[in-house]
Amino acid sequence: MPSLTIAEQTRLARLATDRVRRAAVARLLSSRLLRWRYGAPVADELLIVPQELRTADPSFADEIAIGQFGFAGAVAYIGSGSPFDLKPPSPEWERELHGFGWLRHLRAAETDEAREQAVDLVLGWIRKHGSGGGVAWEPSVVARRLISWISSAPLLLDDVDEATYDRIADSLGDQLIRLSATWRDAPAGYPRLLALTALVLADLCVAGHDRHLNEIMEAFSHELETQVLPDGGHISRNPGIPVELLLDLLPLRQCFAVRDRPAPPALGAAIERMLPFVRFMRLGDGSLARFNGMGSPNLDLVATVLAYGEPLTRLPAHAPASGYARLARGGTVLIADVGSPPKLELAGEAHAGCLSFEMSSGRCPVLVNCGAPGPADQDWRAASRATASHNTLCLGGKSSSRLVLHNLLETLVGSAPIRFPDRVGVRIRDLPDGGIQLKAHHDGYRRQFGLIHRRQLILSPHGDRLTGLDQLGPIRGALRFSVDVPFAIHFHLNPDASCSLSRHGDQAEIRLPNGERWGLTAKGAQISIEDSFHCADLSGPRRALQIVLRGACYGESEVNWELARRA
Repeated sequence: MPSLTIAEQTRLARLATDRVRRAAVARLLSSRLLRWRYGAPVADELLIVPQELRTADPSFADEIAIGQFGFAGAVAYIGSGSPFDLKPPSPEWERELHGFGWLRHLRAAETDEAREQAVDLVLGWIRKHGSGGGVAWEPSVVARRLISWISSAPLLLDDVDEATYDRIADSLGDQLIRLSATWRDAPAGYPRLLALTALVLADLCVAGHDRHLNEIMEAFSHELETQVLPDGGHISRNPGIPVELLLDLLPLRQCFAVRDRPAPPALGAAIERMLPFVRFMRLGDGSLARFNGMGSPNLDLVATVLAYGEPLTRLPAHAPASGYARLARGGTVLIADVGSPPKLELAGEAHAGCLSFEMSSGRCPVLVNCGAPGPADQDWRAASRATASHNTLCLGGKSSSRLVLHNLLETLVGSAPIRFPDRVGVRIRDLPDGGIQLKAHHDGYRRQFGLIHRRQLILSPHGDRLTGLDQLGPIRGALRFSVDVPFAIHFHLNPDASCSLSRHGDQAEIRLPNGERWGLTAKGAQISIEDSFHCADLSGPRRALQIVLRGACYGESEVNWELARRA
């Protein structure tokens, strides 16, 4: 277990102090003595209803009608009872339940029965949890619930009796006041920005809260500028978070326009940065590359947000702030991780995949990382974060990043973060023949083995050949181990692909679902085909195959390989 450096100990102390301070401020501002600062705890009138961009499934109403509540990868059977009386099957399921994002499915059903179900469930939540605590009142959960209730206001408030209207409106106002006081206690990163987004949206939509809007917009703008990097990626390096942010920020921007109020400049700027980044991270099938916590892709949501941006004539080859590279020639797209992990407090979901890449040919993925598992498959989480679950070199069976196992830090972050590599170098250039070259290196293995991993990738002008070079060696001079250290270069296949070795074992052939065939050859390592797994699938982890180049490093090693499309 790696011990904390002095710098990390200092940062941990600051994180702990900041968490205590934020929690104390939240408790103080939540007191009856100071809650008046956020306006009256009522929401008698909604001035506007924001658009819901997330896709809806009307059949969800039929599932509820027979007593099934299925989300976050788990299904709870409630019979004729209430889901709020159940023991939750998982923490993620519980948060989804209390966040009420599923109300959009009932609204989409457009039936009287679905409307009655929605109102009854909201009233049931108010009776059971309206004045309580626990998961239901975590800032990020309150934020999602506020956004969901306001977006579904016609479903909940139209044509209901006065008593029902008052109970829902009073609860909505109380939640808005509570979140105004407690958003500071949200964990760093996306949860805190979500809380602020919900507050700005609610203050715009609920009559009588304009005064607080001006105050909260300053904090909202600061978080946007901090969390959305100059190239449009999120500070956590998870490619999926910009999509989630856009699904809330695009309707928020429209609310400013409808209210005829100027949106904070940080809002428009963040949207304009994120839209090209989402396009940058897409493979040929429309999915986002599976790096740093990215799981099963929702292609509909990606397409939805991209409809709000203008297609670029040419995407850049490098997103330096986010640490990703994109090589595209012909119909082939390759996206590589060329960045260090985020800060410790944001690295709880990060993966040890430095210098790994994913590749698609046309609309068919060829090589994919194993990806992050869904909420119901967290037993796979540790394995999915390892270097061996990515398309890169793994030395001595060790990951290039190390888990930081520290009880206090895990409590603050929510899970064990990773650290290393500290230094990642990258250079991308167009070649005279029309191809494109990526050269990169990282020092993730320097502390344990004294070695630097260097990788070169060259994509041919027509995208029909990828040439690779993986090297291990010291920073300078020569190095000789007393015992050779094994290495493995992994190529995880699209789970729908098949693979076989040639008769002499010197070439592997990949057969894609679209009928294409790709051959992989190597010099300096032995080719094998081995079992793998793929976590980033809506149905859960799936069996897959991988091509592995195995060899031994005596202090310096070099492997040349080529992946070429066959006629």
